Amino acid sequence: MGTLITYASYVPKDNKLGNTAISVAIADSMVAILAGLAIFPAVFAFGIAPGSGAGLVYITLPNIFQQMLGGYFFSIIFFVLLGVAALTSTISVLEVIVAFFVEELNLKRKAATWISISLVSILGVMSALSWGALSGLKILGFSVFELLDYTSANILLPLGGFFIVLFVAWFYGRERAANELSNEGKLKIRFFPFFLFVIRFLAPICIAFIFLQGIGLIKF
Repeated sequence: MGTLITYASYVPKDNKLGNTAISVAIADSMVAILAGLAIFPAVFAFGIAPGSGAGLVYITLPNIFQQMLGGYFFSIIFFVLLGVAALTSTISVLEVIVAFFVEELNLKRKAATWISISLVSILGVMSALSWGALSGLKILGFSVFELLDYTSANILLPLGGFFIVLFVAWFYGRERAANELSNEGKLKIRFFPFFLFVIRFLAPICIAFIFLQGIGLIKF
């Protein structure tokens, strides 16, 4: 969420945000669907539990590649691409922290970048070691990786989205939102009534449901 907001602040004023949002949503969903189509059929074919979490990538999938014809070759390609995806994602997420340090703490961008890299690297190393040397370290019953994963996925992301839609829908104001989307009236925004309805009523309810389900208060 923070990544989208940070990058959106760099979008030119003449850009149609509605079209951009739709393109990003479609592209992201298609990549997720293609990844699922590539991984889960193999998981089910070999009788592996699909809810293995991070172990699905680092423990389960290597076992699957071992049973495939040419699995060694495909495993190299897979993990190289996974590393590239992780690196590019890290860069985009790091921009959120760097932008905060530069704009709010008035740090120079170079210093903000090094500080951000150091902090993220420490947390990353601790998360990686939670599968090995730090496996015995438990915080509230979670390993370091599990705690960061649970907190970010089930608490911070849904709460951040929830308060953002509430702020834009009810506190930022209809006129200012319309001016921002239309570049002060220069662009047509026929979708604005629908957009306003979604962020005022539909999105908060859906996000609240996801949050409650994520922390275990609602169960299927």
